[in-house]
Amino acid sequence: MPQSGQAASLFNLLPLLFVFVIFYFLLIRPQKAKEKEHQKMLANLNKNDDIVTTGGIHGTIVNVKERTVVVRVDENVKLEIEKNGVAYVKKPQA
Repeated sequence: MPQSGQAASLFNLLPLLFVFVIFYFLLIRPQKAKEKEHQKMLANLNKNDDIVTTGGIHGTIVNVKERTVVVRVDENVKLEIEKNGVAYVKKPQA
């Protein structure tokens, strides 16, 4: 009888395992891929890139430092922000 009890407990864990697998493929894996892509984008920031910050500020990078970037948002207006504050690099308009 102990063997049938173990089989029943494993059978009861099967739906929980199935839910975890679904969560992994629908939520965890895509989020990790997105984070990896964002880190790659941050590592490739260059001078004169047009960017948008997570706060919605549009500007052009004038200096890239180790942890920060200096962004020109208007003539004679520069902001120094953390690299992690960069949401994305704007694509050049054709």
